[in-house]
Amino acid sequence: METQHHTEENDAVSRPKTRRRWWVWLVLLGVGVGAGYYGLNGNSIPWRSDKQEKGGSGGKGGHKKGNQPVPVLTATATTGTIRLQLEALGRVLPAQWVTVRTRVDGQLLRLAVQEGERVEAGQLLAEIDPRPFQIQLEQAKGQLTRDQALLDNARRDALRYQTLLKEDSVSRQQVDTQQALVQQYQGSVAVDQAQLDNAHLQLSYTRITAPITGVTGLRTVDPGNMIRQSDSAGLLSIAQTQPVHVLFTLPEDRLPALLARWQPGKTLPVALYDRERKNRLAEGKLLSLDNQIDTSTGTIKLKAEYPNSDGGLFPNQFVQVTVTLEERPGALLIPSVAIQRGRKGPHVYRVEKDQSVAVQPVQTGQEQEGMTAIEAGLQAGEQVVVEGMDKLQEGSKIQAVSPTQEKTAEKSTPPHEKGRKKEQGADRPPNQPPERANGP
Repeated sequence: METQHHTEENDAVSRPKTRRRWWVWLVLLGVGVGAGYYGLNGNSIPWRSDKQEKGGSGGKGGHKKGNQPVPVLTATATTGTIRLQLEALGRVLPAQWVTVRTRVDGQLLRLAVQEGERVEAGQLLAEIDPRPFQIQLEQAKGQLTRDQALLDNARRDALRYQTLLKEDSVSRQQVDTQQALVQQYQGSVAVDQAQLDNAHLQLSYTRITAPITGVTGLRTVDPGNMIRQSDSAGLLSIAQTQPVHVLFTLPEDRLPALLARWQPGKTLPVALYDRERKNRLAEGKLLSLDNQIDTSTGTIKLKAEYPNSDGGLFPNQFVQVTVTLEERPGALLIPSVAIQRGRKGPHVYRVEKDQSVAVQPVQTGQEQEGMTAIEAGLQAGEQVVVEGMDKLQEGSKIQAVSPTQEKTAEKSTPPHEKGRKKEQGADRPPNQPPERANGP
């Protein structure tokens, strides 16, 4: 019994050992098959060290990847005209904006213009029922006629009294009383004439005309409604958009440079662009500036004027404003993307004669449309790197390609070649070198 029990224990211990041996043999077999596959295809084994990779087929004379020139895009420093400009966000305002209101109370009979129509100064806009005002006019005329008749009669009596006074037929008191009556009727006639003129004026207010030339807005009341002088909304609005103004603000620290160049009799050009500064909308001139600085924002308000003959600028439209203070011809210009910022200030990668690069500190000036003026550090004709700087350092070798050459190479490559190169790059596993022909 003891022997049988001991044999069963030995069998139980040997089974796990046998299983582990089979797993080890399977792993070793897989590793061997993988190594053979890589060897047959001439590829490097992934777990080989870099030293083995470099010293394999080439030995000490093999190619060193670190000495390969870095392909970069370059540009040449050129001379041109740069403008000293101030930029701001502005809002278009009409030169004049009038809310048309009635000056008399009454019923609106009709509107003589359409919404959004351009009107001239003095043009009829609307008409109010004139009949109540015509009645008042007739009343004023009747009152004036009656008082005028009384005045004429008093004057005739005054002349008679003057004749009778010479004959001592009347007393001096009667003559003076009659003369005072004439003056009284003269005052009544003057009042009646003023009332008649006022009636004419009120009647003229029933025809509402445009006070300025401009474009009408949306109406706020329809014909048939009663309108009153107290209505704050009015009938409609008129905006004068030719010319048009643009209101914008500048920081107070830019004011000295502006005032130094804005002399009496001299205008400063002000250009307008869309919100993305891609399209130029209009060209105008600086018109005026405010008489004080806003202490809450530290800015000052300025106003520019534009003819707007094509009507392209619309009231309350937001635009980008560029004030040109000065033009500097013969400035040294390079693309703005070539300028790098570091602890020691702005610098560029200058291309040397041996096709290496040197870190060159520069002093930058005004920037305009992707180009920056260089005040010091470069000379005209020198080349700088504009793309590929992340792989460069002092003394790095480069393969300079201008943007024009790069575009030409892309155009000259056939479409099927581009597709094949793309497919080869997509099929290649990451971190694996390109395929090479098998050799001895």
